Amino acid sequence: MSNSYGKLMLIGTPIGNLEDITLRAIRVLKETRILLAEDTRRISNLLQTLEIDHGEIFSLNMHNQSRKLPQILNRLKSGENVALVSDAGMPVISDPGALLVKACRDNNIEVDVIPGPSAVTTAIALSGFPGTNFSFIGFLPRGKIRRRVFRKIATGLYADGVIVFFESPYRLLETLKDLIEIIGDREVFIAREMTKLFQESLHGTVSSMIEHFKRTEPRGEFTVVLSGREIEND
Repeated sequence: MSNSYGKLMLIGTPIGNLEDITLRAIRVLKETRILLAEDTRRISNLLQTLEIDHGEIFSLNMHNQSRKLPQILNRLKSGENVALVSDAGMPVISDPGALLVKACRDNNIEVDVIPGPSAVTTAIALSGFPGTNFSFIGFLPRGKIRRRVFRKIATGLYADGVIVFFESPYRLLETLKDLIEIIGDREVFIAREMTKLFQESLHGTVSSMIEHFKRTEPRGEFTVVLSGREIEND
């Protein structure tokens, strides 16, 4: 960039185990005095663990990002670097930040990335499902809209590879029931607390997962990997 603007840096943070952070990410977090985070308490805990004495930390979430955008752009245009982090994993993926990245592009402000862990790719690797294609839905909508998404999957409007989505413990069982009713009893992989001491990985049919969570109350946020649609050979 030929101007004297600062730079927006997207920094990947651990999805669970706090040791899963790159040396570059630690260095940039030490050097950057303005930090944007969806949950300022969570990033403060990470910084304290890493013994990083940070400067200003601002909240950036789905509700305030439009209002805070002019202020952030002004800081960047004044020559200050700004770092954006997610609560866990890569920022902007099912997290706020896309508006800011687009605004930076539109204003000729450089955007850089310091990559890190991703719950999506971690879960796909753990699932062991074959293939190279996948569709990531993010956090599923509720009720009728969720069922509409599942009908699109069932009719092949998504890629034929695996389907990855996030779900809360309060709706997981209901979601699995919708899955088996609309899509069928496919193989599914369900993970929680990935990379942490008590991580849990479950693999089986949708029906077996329904029976499991009828007996065991779901706790924590879940990453679900649904196996790909079987394609008949010509």
